[in-house]
Amino acid sequence: MTQQLQHSSRSKPLQTLVGLGLVVLSLLLAWGASSVSSEAGYGGVGPNFLPWVVSIAVLVCGVLCVVQALTGGFRDLEEGSGDPRAHWKGFVWVSAGLLLNALLITTAGFILSCALCFVLAVRGFKSSEGELDLRLQAWIKDSAIGIAVAAPVYWMFTQLLAINLPGLTNTGWL
Repeated sequence: MTQQLQHSSRSKPLQTLVGLGLVVLSLLLAWGASSVSSEAGYGGVGPNFLPWVVSIAVLVCGVLCVVQALTGGFRDLEEGSGDPRAHWKGFVWVSAGLLLNALLITTAGFILSCALCFVLAVRGFKSSEGELDLRLQAWIKDSAIGIAVAAPVYWMFTQLLAINLPGLTNTGWL
């Protein structure tokens, strides 16, 4: 079973599916880009420019992946360095952080919801390394780091770039 898991990335049909998936993704991105206004903005570039660039780049990568898969498979493919099985406890911690961030961002504000996401993601990554620390001191330390990361990002977007992000208060500073 382990042998099969290690060599599944070398399967030419799976490699072809990856390339075709990228082609489909690029077409979906292009469809989305077509609905964005093309009215030129600053410097003659409209808001649909970057979505088109991304969709074209993903299309080129997808076509190249399909061609490579059909002409011998992905070349110079390194063996996976991770565990052959998923670490589900870590996945649950990180997923909970992302879902709670999305759920709480409009009520708790950007800074607190992102800090919570950071704290739970740290729990997930530490869990996958076998170093999960559930002591109160670790929660407080990671919360402080999460706030120290999220607060400057929030202030930069709201104060410097004038982009509205949900805050805890209406002052624009929290």
